[in-house]
Amino acid sequence: MLNLSRVSIASIGTIGAIDGPTAIYVTSKIAPNLLGPIAVAAYSYMSLIPIIQPPIMKALSSKEDRKIRMEYAPREVSDRSIVVFPMLVTIIISIISPAAAPLIAALMLGNLLKESGVVDRLDKAAQNEIINVSTLFLGLAVGGTMIGSQFLTVGVLFILVLGLLAFVLDTVFGMLFGQFMKVITGRKINPLIGACGISAFPMAGRIAAKIALEEDPDNFILMHAMGANTAGQLGSVIAGGVLLALVQGFL
Repeated sequence: MLNLSRVSIASIGTIGAIDGPTAIYVTSKIAPNLLGPIAVAAYSYMSLIPIIQPPIMKALSSKEDRKIRMEYAPREVSDRSIVVFPMLVTIIISIISPAAAPLIAALMLGNLLKESGVVDRLDKAAQNEIINVSTLFLGLAVGGTMIGSQFLTVGVLFILVLGLLAFVLDTVFGMLFGQFMKVITGRKINPLIGACGISAFPMAGRIAAKIALEEDPDNFILMHAMGANTAGQLGSVIAGGVLLALVQGFL
């Protein structure tokens, strides 16, 4: 059985955000001995979103709730705003949570490369060769920590169960908050978007939109769901940084 201290439990909690990079970054800082199990759990549950989330979303919403249509009024956004956005987000989040600066900077750099429109080669390389090589070496590095005598234990199974519980609770409370928003806005908010507040972009947003379409083929909430999903992605980075700051006293 693994020795799960308060720091270890905090690291396991990052699985609930379904954000692989944040889970790996936080775990490498505060509980490197759990890096393998937590990375496996985070990425496994990310792939299981289409199986785990829909039953919870349907259980916590009625058919009428899922049929709620949200106003969709796209507007023009200037090129300057598009370029300033990633820089502004990086600065603000780095001030709020300095420990999260490396994570949010890496995330926003990719956005800046794409939206700037002046570094096409770097943008394409980042989306293809660089990400492929990085993913390969990340898998090899994490896999190298999975020693059979340490990984194939009851403790690791316990971590997987705790990670699943964290994921389920994330979805449940997201749906409950969605229901709260529905009530205070007079049914202008579809509660399904509450389940998109996790970091699994764009899978969670697509699932919410799909469930809404199942009840009403003309109900288009994809953009709203993606907005909540993006917020969840940023929120998970901030939470990871805050978590690192809070556990410093235990290290």
